[in-house]
Amino acid sequence: MSDFHIAQLNIGRARGAVDGAVMAEFMALLDPVNAVADASPGFVWRLQTEEGNATALRPYEDDRMIVNMSVWESIDDLAAFVYRSGHVDVMRRRREWFEPMKPYMVLWWIPAGELPTVDEAKERLEHLRVHGPTPYAFTFKARFPSAAVDAEVVVDDDDVSCPA
Repeated sequence: MSDFHIAQLNIGRARGAVDGAVMAEFMALLDPVNAVADASPGFVWRLQTEEGNATALRPYEDDRMIVNMSVWESIDDLAAFVYRSGHVDVMRRRREWFEPMKPYMVLWWIPAGELPTVDEAKERLEHLRVHGPTPYAFTFKARFPSAAVDAEVVVDDDDVSCPA
């Protein structure tokens, strides 16, 4: 078992109200996809409310912004879930429910046993947007090994701002 786990955040701006017709099919698919995640090898944790998902959380001022955050034992475990499970079918249809945005997801290493906060995740996503992939915040296409976190990355608070 590694000393580090991979954390991920993905966000989306819904094309309509979460409880409206445009998002109805996506919302109906959440529980089955979350069940696949929960049962997947390497799954550690996911952000959720009492409803079993995170769609009620509003960490951005925009009411149509939805967040999803999880922790996995390895980047390969996360990639297997994202690209080789029932999740991929939902991901391929993302544009039906969400407006295009970049970046919409970020990965980063955390010490095993710790859980990320939503504020930390937002900061990592903004860092990726401003600086591109670094050991502090990266993507599946531009990965960094967990050993890279041994070198502390300092983020200037004046350089990071999260969009509303």
